[in-house]
Amino acid sequence: MSRCAWAKTELSIPYHDREWGVPVHGDWVLFEFLNLEGAQAGLSWETILKKRETYRAAFDQWDARKIARYDTKKVAELLANPGIVRNRLKVAATIANAQAFLAVQKEFGSFDKFLWQFVGGKPIQNARGGLKDIPPRTAEAEAMSKALLKRGFKFVGPTICYALMQAVGMVNDHCVDCPRWRQLGGRR
Repeated sequence: MSRCAWAKTELSIPYHDREWGVPVHGDWVLFEFLNLEGAQAGLSWETILKKRETYRAAFDQWDARKIARYDTKKVAELLANPGIVRNRLKVAATIANAQAFLAVQKEFGSFDKFLWQFVGGKPIQNARGGLKDIPPRTAEAEAMSKALLKRGFKFVGPTICYALMQAVGMVNDHCVDCPRWRQLGGRR
C-alpha cells in the first residue's frame, strides 16, 4: 500500500489507515479530537497517539459535562499524570473547551452541526500530490478558529483547526497516490 508519507510507525499506520480523514459526526469524538489536536500543539502527533488512551481515562472518556466542573484538585491530579501532556495551559484549555462545547451544543443543537457548517456539511475533496502540497491552514480553518475563539475555546488557532478538519474527515487530504484518498471520495 502506498500510503501518505507521514504514516510510518506502529501507531501512525493504523491511525492513517482506519481513522485519519474518515468523516466523524459524533459530538463526543469531535470534542476528543479538538482537545487532542490542541494538546499536540508544539509536539508530534505520534506523541499524542501514544498518550491517547491515557487521555481518555484521565479526562473521563471526554465527558464534557464532567470536565466542565473540574476543580483545582482535579487539575493538580492531571498535572501529575505522566500519561498526558502536563502543560497547565493545555489542561486549563480543555476545561474551558468543555464549558464552551456545552454552550455550543445548547445554541446549535450539536457540536457536529456547528463544526461541519465550515465545510458546508460535507467533506472537501482535495487532490494533493504530496505532503508539500498540504497547506497548514485554509480559509475554512481560519473561519472555524475565529468562531471557536469567539465562543471561548482555547488552543484552536487556524493550524490546529485545519489539523482537526483533516483528522475528522472534513477535508480529504490523503495524497492522490494513497488508496485512502479514493476510498474516502477522491476523484481525478
